[in-house]
This record gives sequence, C-alpha cells and structure tokens, in this order.
Amino acid sequence: MANRYIPLHLKHAPTPRIESFAMLTGLESAVRGMLVSAMPLAVYDALGSAESTSSAYFVAGIVSMIWGLMVPWATRHIPRRWMYTLGCGLYFVGMTLAIAGSAALMPVALTCLAMATATTFVCLNAYILDYIDRQNLGRSQSLQMVFSAGPWAVGPLLGVWLRSLWAPLPFIVAGVFAVLLLAAFWVLRLGNGKQITRARGPAANPLAYLGRFFAQPRLIAGWLFAVMRSCGWWVYVVYLPIFCIEAGLGDKVGGVALSLSNALLFASPLLLRFARAASVRRTVRFAFGTCGLLFVAAALVSPLPWATVLCCMAAAVFLVLLDIVGGLPFLMAVKPSERTEMSAVYSSFRDVSGILTPGAAWLVLLVAPLTGIFAASGAGLLLAWAISGRLHPRLGVPRPSRGQPA
Repeated sequence: MANRYIPLHLKHAPTPRIESFAMLTGLESAVRGMLVSAMPLAVYDALGSAESTSSAYFVAGIVSMIWGLMVPWATRHIPRRWMYTLGCGLYFVGMTLAIAGSAALMPVALTCLAMATATTFVCLNAYILDYIDRQNLGRSQSLQMVFSAGPWAVGPLLGVWLRSLWAPLPFIVAGVFAVLLLAAFWVLRLGNGKQITRARGPAANPLAYLGRFFAQPRLIAGWLFAVMRSCGWWVYVVYLPIFCIEAGLGDKVGGVALSLSNALLFASPLLLRFARAASVRRTVRFAFGTCGLLFVAAALVSPLPWATVLCCMAAAVFLVLLDIVGGLPFLMAVKPSERTEMSAVYSSFRDVSGILTPGAAWLVLLVAPLTGIFAASGAGLLLAWAISGRLHPRLGVPRPSRGQPA
C-alpha cells in the first residue's frame, strides 16, 4: 500500500531522451578535450622523442582494442551501469598516474585513459541504440556534437595553458569533470539498458560476434570510415603539436589550432542539414576526398611551417563534418539484437586507429621527416574516399511512409 504514495518518477526511471545522451557526451568531451592537447605533450616530454611517443600510443592502442572487444562479454556478467562506472574509474587512475609524470608511468597512464574511453564509448553507444530509434540517430549525433562543441573548442587550449602554469593542473581539472560525468550518469538512472536477446544461453564469445560483423559488408565499410576519420584526428592531435615544436612555432600552436577547429562543432545542426540535402554518400565522399588532399598539401608545403598548420586546420574542418555523418553508415546497419556487441566492434575504430597511426608513423619516420606522416594520412583518407563510392546513394535520406506520395 505504501507504494501508492511514492511519486511515479521515483518508482520508475524516466525514459532517457536524446538530450540526456548529449549531456553525457558533452561531459566526457570536457574530460577528453582537456587531455587531448596536454597528454601528447606530457608523453613527449616524459619520453623525449616522437618515435618513443609513437611507441607508447601504439602499445596503448593494442591494449585498449583488446579491452574494448571484451566489454560486451563482460556486460553479460557485470551490469552495464557498473561497466560505465568502471570506465570513469579508469579515467581517475590514468590521470593520477599522469600527474606522477615519470617515463615509466606515463605509458601506463596513457593506456588507462584509452581503456576508459573505450569502455564508456561502448556502453554509451549501446544505450543510444537501445533508446533512440533509427530515424532519430542523425539528430542524436548532431545534438551530441553541439553539446561537445564547447568542451572541444575550449578544452585543448585550456589544457595547454593550465599545463604552462603547473604540469598536473590539466589532469586535476579533467578529474573534476570525470566526477561530474559519473554523477550525471547515475542521476539519469539508465540502468542496464533494454535487454534484447535472441535466446537464453551462455555469454557470447567475442570471436562469434566478430564473425557476424565480418559477414556484413555495410558494417565493415562503416567501421573503415570511422577508422580513417580517427586516423586523421590522431595525426592532427598528436603529430601537429610535435611538428610545431620541432619547427620552432612553440608548444601552444597545436592546442590553439585544435580549439579553433573544434569550434565548428557548434555548426553541427547546419552541417547535418547539408548532409541530408546532399545525401550521406555525397557528404562522406566530399569530406574524405577534400580532407585527404589537404593533408597531402600540408606535407608538400612543409618548408613553410605556418602553411602546413593552415592546411591541417582546413583538413580538420572536414574531419568535423565526418564526425557528424561518418558514423551513420555503421549505426544505421546495426541489428537491434546485436546492439551491445556491435557497439564494441564499432568502438574498436578508436583503438585500431590508435595502433595504425603510431605504427605507420614509426615506419614513416624511418625513411622520411615528420611531415611524411601528413602525406601518409592523406593517402589513407583518399582510400576511404574511394571506398565510400560504394555506399547506397539514398543512405540517410528520409523514406516516405507507406500510402503517402514520395
């Protein structure tokens, strides 16, 4: 009888809205935006060279990829809400180790931060696919970009500035945002998401859902787009600041460039409207092609360091456009019964790019200067441009309802 007097919103968790997931994305962006400029500089200072920095990111990417693929298996035994909490906890561990700043601990800190990002990304995407219908995925992606715009625009510049005041300061501020992220997650009471399974049985083997992924060409193509887009960001975030230092431009130019580029996220709704008018296929092709050409141009004009910086900043404009629409080919092809598993596969793009980019950079640096990394990234983006030509022409275009004229 006492339950009759409990308010309805306390008896049942409210259905999460698009704005709820956008808020979580924005708070995590505040964590990552603060670290994205400070962490490469901290690793570079601790290890002393671009080659050692590439090796640290390479190892962190391998560990994070394996970890991310195991998250769906782990959620069969650990409730998803606790997995998300564990991801936030890994942020705290990584930032604590980064504050120590030693050459031995910095790669471990980098690995913990990568694992944290993989865990929260898998869980959040699974929640989004649980609660957001297919028709609203584009609007959800756009709103997430808008909520992320401020943190990504201010965070990189703020992180570099705070580091100039006191090296541990950006990690302390990022830790505060990680606490807010965890608090917001529990206030939203997302629970463990909607449990949709085909049949009761033992927990799925990660290799089994990898097989289902490789059997679906549309998922493979969407994942490849995410990998190449992320590789472009890796080059922009990690190697452009190192280039600026080695070219004598200072350690703040990279952070300023990243902040200015990320300010374009405020235009996400307009860019999404453009993508819908032009079709996802045309937008993705245009963005990959132009971005690839600009990275190649950045390498060619390297004797003029500021010209290289400007070319990379122009390329970042199209990386932002790819952030908005580049994930839609994958998300629109996911089956409802495979939400958690395929979210894990999709999240591996971040780790694969974190392995591929520093690995390729290490090979390039054996035979070419640092700017050769920009040319290699441009070649990869142009390859994605060629693959995107196989997308369906009407992908992402609203379909007319049955019984209504087209």
